[in-house]
Amino acid sequence: MTTPPPTTGTHQLQVRYVECDPMGVVHHSSYLPWMEMGRTELLREIGKSYAALEAEGVFLVVTKVEVKYRRPLKYDDVVEIRTKVDKTSKVKLHHSYEIVLVERLGKAPDASDPSVPSDGVCAVATTELACVGTEGRPKALPEWLALP
Repeated sequence: MTTPPPTTGTHQLQVRYVECDPMGVVHHSSYLPWMEMGRTELLREIGKSYAALEAEGVFLVVTKVEVKYRRPLKYDDVVEIRTKVDKTSKVKLHHSYEIVLVERLGKAPDASDPSVPSDGVCAVATTELACVGTEGRPKALPEWLALP
């Protein structure tokens, strides 16, 4: 691979009913798949997929997740997942995320609504992923995936 993957990216989605609790508020567990979507989209930008990595014997497993929930998101909100590769080591990737409210009830969020943060960021998160081989043992990241 000659083109390094991008280190930042965005992905928008509309909150689905299945991602919410009975009050229409996004359940805390829904944020993890959204972060995975952000990481996946970074790879897709260069024509690579997790499936292609796995076919090469490279598996990226989540070893640590931290999420800080600042404001609730709701059913039908449009959110933007902002993903950034913060650093890499020989076998690990560290990402940070901002989950941003961009549309509520079909329009831009109302800044006077106390449930809407002034910067739109409803959650911030970090993940650590380790590279392992087919046996589940640590393996060096592919050179093209590591930051210079």
